[in-house]
Amino acid sequence: MRLIVGLGNPGTRYALNRHNIGFMAVDALAKRYAFGPFRAKFHGALAEGVIDGAKILALKPETFMNASGESVAAAANFYKIEPNEVAVIHDDLDLAEGKLRVKRGGGDGGHNGLRSIDASLGPDYWRVRLGIGHPGMKELVEPYVLQNFFAEEKLWLEPLIGAVVEAMPLLVKDDAPGYMSKVALILKPPKKKDEPPSPSR
Repeated sequence: MRLIVGLGNPGTRYALNRHNIGFMAVDALAKRYAFGPFRAKFHGALAEGVIDGAKILALKPETFMNASGESVAAAANFYKIEPNEVAVIHDDLDLAEGKLRVKRGGGDGGHNGLRSIDASLGPDYWRVRLGIGHPGMKELVEPYVLQNFFAEEKLWLEPLIGAVVEAMPLLVKDDAPGYMSKVALILKPPKKKDEPPSPSR
């Protein structure tokens, strides 16, 4: 059994915020793999499904970002899921828009949701980092992450979430390099040999 967590803040006020990209990804995941309905459980919304033969729990903590660990640890402890069987999908200011990185363990990078999970579960879980870019100045970070994505940002946001979800069977098998490669390939497929070169500018 695996636990896939999307981080965000509950409620319609925050639904389209940059900070909620984890919620968006988990919603898309549950839809793509026909999970059961989300139900209130473990201080969050929990749905169950199967990906490539593996039983998966999808969780959206509803404790607000800074207390995400309460929900994640409650679900993991109840189902006896080890930290290395948990993947947390979250926004990352230090990655350019539309970029993805995955690793197990490490620091929280200043992310309050990860800091809470580290304190409640320990650091040895998978981190699926989705780049949202940086506003440029530290004092602008909070309003930036709590701001809705602009309409033009959907040009990279929707393909990124689609690729994150489509490649998930690889991450379920702990194949982080394969997962990142598959996401990159989905986002930028190689040109066919008979495809004409792009016109020069």
